[in-house]
Amino acid sequence: MLGYPIADIEGRNFLDFTHPDDVVPDAALAKRLADGEQESVRTEKRYLRKDGSVIWVDLTSAAVSNKGRPTGKNVTVIADITERKHMEEAQRTNEERLRGILNRLPIGIALVKGDTFDFSNERDAQERDLCRKRWEAACNEAREGGGYIRAIDCVIRHKGGHVRSLEMAGVILGENYLITLVDVSQRKAVEERARYLAYYDPLTQLPNRRLLLDRLQQALAMSARHHSYGAVLMLDLDNFKSLNETQGHDMGDRLLGIVAQRLRSCVHADDTVARHGGDEFVVVLRSLGENEQAAAAGAEEIAQKILNVMREPFELNGEHHHTTLSIGITLFHGQRESADELLKRGDLAMYRAKAEGRNALCFFDPEMQAVVEARVALEADMRAGIGQGQFELAFQPQMSHGDIVGAEVLMRWQHPDKGPISPAQFIPLAEESGLIQRLGDWVLKSACERLATWAGDARLSELTLSVNVSARQFHQAGFVPQVLAALASTGADARHLRLELTESVLLEDIDDTIKKMSRLKSYGVGFSLDDFGTGYSSLAYLKRLPLEELKIDQGFVRDVLTDPNDAAIAKTTVALGTSLGLQVTAEGVETEAQRQFLERNHCHAWQGYLLSPPLPADEFEALVRNRARAGAKPASAA
Repeated sequence: MLGYPIADIEGRNFLDFTHPDDVVPDAALAKRLADGEQESVRTEKRYLRKDGSVIWVDLTSAAVSNKGRPTGKNVTVIADITERKHMEEAQRTNEERLRGILNRLPIGIALVKGDTFDFSNERDAQERDLCRKRWEAACNEAREGGGYIRAIDCVIRHKGGHVRSLEMAGVILGENYLITLVDVSQRKAVEERARYLAYYDPLTQLPNRRLLLDRLQQALAMSARHHSYGAVLMLDLDNFKSLNETQGHDMGDRLLGIVAQRLRSCVHADDTVARHGGDEFVVVLRSLGENEQAAAAGAEEIAQKILNVMREPFELNGEHHHTTLSIGITLFHGQRESADELLKRGDLAMYRAKAEGRNALCFFDPEMQAVVEARVALEADMRAGIGQGQFELAFQPQMSHGDIVGAEVLMRWQHPDKGPISPAQFIPLAEESGLIQRLGDWVLKSACERLATWAGDARLSELTLSVNVSARQFHQAGFVPQVLAALASTGADARHLRLELTESVLLEDIDDTIKKMSRLKSYGVGFSLDDFGTGYSSLAYLKRLPLEELKIDQGFVRDVLTDPNDAAIAKTTVALGTSLGLQVTAEGVETEAQRQFLERNHCHAWQGYLLSPPLPADEFEALVRNRARAGAKPASAA
């Protein structure tokens, strides 16, 4: 058993082979046996084998007596239980490991006898009764079914005062219950956070657009039930973008948080303040009364209160900042308009407030809606018109010293149902919608095609065409290649193409402007400064620009005979252009007296209804040929 030869163990004490940790208890047992305190002893102990390994044994020792007298000898039986001990140790280790895992899992397991289970640590009596009823219902279902108790949710208060969410389930074992309690507090917290983020803006803690629409629907329903008025206020921070760009987005976020707090302080608890997105907020006012005028007055009073509160300085990082709001207001009564429609109306009114100077409020007017709807319809028609070829070119003849030297190319829109659409209507809309680029591209290419066509005609080949270029078109990255491509694809002579630019186009990025103009001018393209004097004209910039022509705006030409200021401006422009070596052309000349005034002041180039309105291409060509056949007329007869 121990691996020793018999000779090695003869005469030695059993304690010589005992594991050091078992020597003391073994000696005590041997002494009690020797002293007659016990007739026999039994213990489990360890011996050391010859090779140093440990062996477990079950040892039973009994004293030997002779006729009732102790002999000092013992009979000992030793059984090797090493394998059993290893199995017990492995089982104990596994149990400890499992217990450690279970102790760390948010799960509790309990065997409950009879009906001793109760919900004594619920947060309040109402919740306790509710959980008890749910549990009893689940247990009744289990008794009628397979004995498995379906899971129910309950909330308990921990011994330390912490609130826990539990999921409780189990199985019925006769009259007893085996119950499992799973801590789902973290899962519940995640679900609650997800629900919160679905309906609230995390930055301002205000309802988001999704919850706003729900609250607004409720307000409309209540308005219909009580026949009362309510209002929607659309609010937008003025110049918020500049704060973000100069101070950083963190500062902008802090400002939005403070704005949200101030807005909440201005309304009743049952009203809604929501973040609509970006720097836009929406306030829904309920129960403004049954009188429309009184409701409007109440909404305006709250809006003015908001404006006043927002005028107070905002402290951000120890510094005072100022911002204002623009507010659009629309009333509602019942459910005649949808929530989306009301928000659109509020938006329209808010932008009107911005257009009127910001830091103001404006009520929605049905006329606004009509204007917007008309613009939307016109934009749709314009898109269709571009594709269907409804746009045409018109040519405004340009005179110089009594001869037609070219024409300004103008767009005309012949709508199939509405007839001619004024450029004053569709040009601004085209610029806002971005369609001006498509229209501008078409005009440029069409003008180049016309120049190429005229190249074979002795008289028409001398003409120059002036094409208006919008700011968006000019500042797009590919403008220069686009012009060169139009010239190359049509074969037009670049020397007969002149691009008309406004002062605002030139000054947007003066260095980029000069670079583009110079490159095109190197190919022969000319440039004209249109509507000179109506914008911000800098002489320092003017002398740097590779221009060929200045055009006096028709607003100055119209009253040169009656307004000394307009006359002075016209004279000064002619003198300035002449001194810079530029041709000066007057626009909008309608009378012979105006033309003569301009000629006396050395302006010999002009265009206007005195000669002709803008003409279709064939009529313009006919006009040029007829004047050529009739011979060059003096300017006074033009």
